[in-house]
Amino acid sequence: MVDQKKIYRNLPTTPGVYLMKNAAGKVIYVGKAVNLRRRVSSYFLRSQEARIAMLVSEIRKIDHVSTDTAIEALILESQLIKKYSPFYNIKEKDDKSFLYVVVTKEEFPRVILVYGKELGGLSARSTFGPFTSASSIREALRIIRRIFPYSIHPPEKVGKEKRPCFEYEIGLCPGTCIKAVGRKEYLKTIKNIELFFSGKKERILKSLEKEMGEAAKKTEFERAAKLRKQIFALKHIQDVALISENKIEGKPFDAAHGKRVECYDISNISGTSAVGSMTVWQNGEIRKSEYRLFKIRTVTGSNDVGMMKEVVSRRLNNPWPLPNLILVDGGVAQAAAAHEALVEKGLRISVAGIAKGPERKRNDFIGRLPDWIGKDDLIRLRDEAHRFAIGYHRRVRGKNLLS
Repeated sequence: MVDQKKIYRNLPTTPGVYLMKNAAGKVIYVGKAVNLRRRVSSYFLRSQEARIAMLVSEIRKIDHVSTDTAIEALILESQLIKKYSPFYNIKEKDDKSFLYVVVTKEEFPRVILVYGKELGGLSARSTFGPFTSASSIREALRIIRRIFPYSIHPPEKVGKEKRPCFEYEIGLCPGTCIKAVGRKEYLKTIKNIELFFSGKKERILKSLEKEMGEAAKKTEFERAAKLRKQIFALKHIQDVALISENKIEGKPFDAAHGKRVECYDISNISGTSAVGSMTVWQNGEIRKSEYRLFKIRTVTGSNDVGMMKEVVSRRLNNPWPLPNLILVDGGVAQAAAAHEALVEKGLRISVAGIAKGPERKRNDFIGRLPDWIGKDDLIRLRDEAHRFAIGYHRRVRGKNLLS
């Protein structure tokens, strides 16, 4: 009889990768964890579905490798799955079903996610994977892109846009859309991303620190500050949301059945009696029964951006169906605030905005719009959010004046 507690009780409580082995010493499963001991013990302390119960019955030893962060555990897990091809990792999938990170072989390389079955049709500069959890690798790329902004624009779009893209406005794209970055500088970023996915974070840090010192000596203080920010971000990656520890394999984010859009608006006069509204469009129709109102609690003064972030954050704390698109009544700043709220919750949902223009006579769209909903529907939903917010604001302001 195997002493199961003995198998995991000496594991650390740090992020890392665990390698489960059978009686013959063969690696049968590789997993990642934010907390190695807690994650591994869950296999033995909870009742499990038949597939996992079978895995547990075969475990005789568990090796581990600690990492600084969950994102590095994700990358190491991918490398070890590629090395060992463990039975329980690939039992229900083949390599063609897994996701890979591909750096394209182009003048300004893109960093994209590709399924194994699509790899053959791409000209790749480098490829990393397989990654068994779509949600985890998408979250990892989101984190990496905030540190090393990269392009997702195809070659025919590079330098051809008259206006910068939404991702550029919020610091995720280096500006290849408008040729705001030179190829030599951009390729440095790509090289750092490749090194990160190769598990060579320390090498990146040494290179950035050397470059920062050289920039400071040349009194290029703006560049030195940018490099210092990257170094800090690499050393303090916030990625706990990266790994879901409830199942053997994470599942891709799945929004509500069909297509759903939620629109948000803020109403206040000089920061007083501030309120927010949420209106809903789903499967081709307005859903008034799902509208929601929020009285601003944490933000004071005329700060529509901060209020927008508060409202979206509070909405995400509720167990309502998640949307495919979040639409905000406002420009780049308001859209960025909504995006930041999503980032903090570890969610990847598209964000767009409608900038009103003078006297609400224009409708300038911010961000990429999906092809399954028309602009007229989005404008109508925005108008509903504005009407709903104004009505609530008047009621709240009236109560405050009477009190």
